[in-house]
Amino acid sequence: MKKKWMEIKKKVLGDKFNLSIAFLDSSLMKKINRRYRKKDRAAEVLSFLYSPTEGEILFNKNLKNRPDYLDYLFVHSLLHLDGFNHGKKMELQEKKILKSFKINI
Repeated sequence: MKKKWMEIKKKVLGDKFNLSIAFLDSSLMKKINRRYRKKDRAAEVLSFLYSPTEGEILFNKNLKNRPDYLDYLFVHSLLHLDGFNHGKKMELQEKKILKSFKINI
């Protein structure tokens, strides 16, 4: 994991949270998205919370050439793992973290 991502993860989820990250091809992302979210398209990112201290983030590997956008999606996914749902509260927290780590999207 990139050093910046380790720092962001620590800020959002703490030291004790065990996080795995994988980059998958579009066809597999589509299958997983269909199975768990009932959406028949390849997701850019999916996050799964397995326990209060363990989770996983799956990225579509087609996004690897967009580092700032990947940083944003990482922050977004961490907030989902931390219990946030889409809305104003999550958007405010995203902006705060993105700004503190100088991430521009």
